[in-house]
Amino acid sequence: MSSSNKQAKAALERFKQEAANEVGVNLKQGYNGDLTSRQAGSIGGQMVKKMVESYENGMK
Repeated sequence: MSSSNKQAKAALERFKQEAANEVGVNLKQGYNGDLTSRQAGSIGGQMVKKMVESYENGMK
């Protein structure tokens, strides 16, 4: 894996951790297959919400 891929993967992991903290879900390092669908969906939804907000703020 190239250095830029490793950096991108690490940044995405930090972003996911931040979103999980904001919605009150504890993520472990590595495998998180024990999460409920609701928990996983809330993390993904929060990530999308933050990406849309970031995009909208960039357009102003």
